[in-house]
Amino acid sequence: MTSFDTSPQLNVWRALLALAVVFVMLATTGWTALHAHRESTALQASLAKWRHGSVHGLHLPDPEAAPAALSRFFTSLGPEDQSRLAHRYPLAVGNMNGAPVTLRYRANHIALDQQRKVEKKRMHDSRLSVAGQQDAGRRMHRYEALLSPCRHILAFDPEGSGRIAEVFGNLDKAQRISVVVPGVDTDLLTFQKSYRQYTAPVGMAKALYAAERAQSPTTRTAVIAWADYTSPDGLGVDAATGLRAEEGAVRLNALLRGLPGRAPVTAVCHSYGSVVCGVAAHSMPRRVTDIAVAASPGMRVSSASHLGTGARVWAMRDSSDWIQDVPYLELGGLGHGADPVSSEFGARVLSARDAHGHAGYFQPGTDSLRNLADVAVGAYDAVTCARENDVCRAGAPGTTTAGRA
Repeated sequence: MTSFDTSPQLNVWRALLALAVVFVMLATTGWTALHAHRESTALQASLAKWRHGSVHGLHLPDPEAAPAALSRFFTSLGPEDQSRLAHRYPLAVGNMNGAPVTLRYRANHIALDQQRKVEKKRMHDSRLSVAGQQDAGRRMHRYEALLSPCRHILAFDPEGSGRIAEVFGNLDKAQRISVVVPGVDTDLLTFQKSYRQYTAPVGMAKALYAAERAQSPTTRTAVIAWADYTSPDGLGVDAATGLRAEEGAVRLNALLRGLPGRAPVTAVCHSYGSVVCGVAAHSMPRRVTDIAVAASPGMRVSSASHLGTGARVWAMRDSSDWIQDVPYLELGGLGHGADPVSSEFGARVLSARDAHGHAGYFQPGTDSLRNLADVAVGAYDAVTCARENDVCRAGAPGTTTAGRA
């Protein structure tokens, strides 16, 4: 729940009202109100062309094949054939888990440039309202920013409010990988902010990447700002249920299974992003060694042991965060379960001192950011526990408390 950092009392009332609205909807219309017919998108069209395409007379593989199979296919091609496919099917290749990372960057650069041209035309389309033309302008300028040569876009889908993922660091050579999973109101236009930059995915990921390098300068790290799911729009029906989290979990695990190399991975999940991580946990690949959640409304389980993962589970919440006042419950699909920082939940609770509210966990200089970086690089002996003891470090590799329960 990234954008709500206002009055705690107001947000609590809004949360309770949202739950009440959902109850009414369930009683009168059922779940059908949450589903809408979707027409073919640009990404779907690109995938359809891929399915009917060929290279040297041979059919292209199923784009939804296992990442390992797709990786073998691309490895069998020369650079010219790879480049030809990226230019012919940019959205398909740019979002294909298993395709070489650098090829995905190139394909998404092509796709972004194509969409930039589309939005530039829409800016002057007299059939659009003034608001529509302004929206086109905002998107065009966002695409222009994303087209900078220094940016590495791992996924891009212009449909609707837009989905995107960006990499900081060298993903192919990384010894440690972190994936930042943000919360509500995350889309193409909110992916990066100039004001309060550390409340948006790009700022979060850049801050974490810098903190990781400061903690362990000799460790090659990469951080992914992952906004490649359709997050809830504000504090409403979707935010009170797990529907968006279930859809996001499928996409998150597809990303994780398609990451190159064998480097350990840490999922860093903020607010509703922690719901996504909670739902995804039982299917995450073994290389995900740690799941760290901040400002969580719950992970849709009653305890960490019910997540079904071998990863270490870390949780943090600042004392000024209004999320602590939202009811931690799950009833008929509403709410997200137990409080991850409660002793009963069983997570390793980290200090989040100086995080300042619901959206301040990635602010440089905070305990919260330093602790997230420590976990991400495996410096478990350096983390600071929330309860002024060493319990959260117990049993973690390389700690002096490894023998403690």
